[in-house]
Amino acid sequence: MNSVFNWFAANEQMIYIIILVIFLGFIVISRVPAVLHTPLMSNANAISGVVLIGAIIVIGRANPDNYVALILGFLAVVLGTLNVVGGFAVTDRMLEMFKKKKQ
Repeated sequence: MNSVFNWFAANEQMIYIIILVIFLGFIVISRVPAVLHTPLMSNANAISGVVLIGAIIVIGRANPDNYVALILGFLAVVLGTLNVVGGFAVTDRMLEMFKKKKQ
């Protein structure tokens, strides 16, 4: 337990930056009008794809003894894949709403 506190103390600035980025991202995304949702969703899918590639690289280069890196890499692969697939499904569904119906 002491090593966890030491890690938090050593990475305190990084933790603050991540928390601020989360709040900033939430504020920016919540202010986006619905008209811009589909283009932003496509960009988010591209970013998730980059995260997916980075997670695969982390898993490939991690030492077999480094369980933290392997678990975080695996979680990043799973969550990145869900985000990409879900994002494309939502984008496809939104684009279907704008197509003309066949009669």
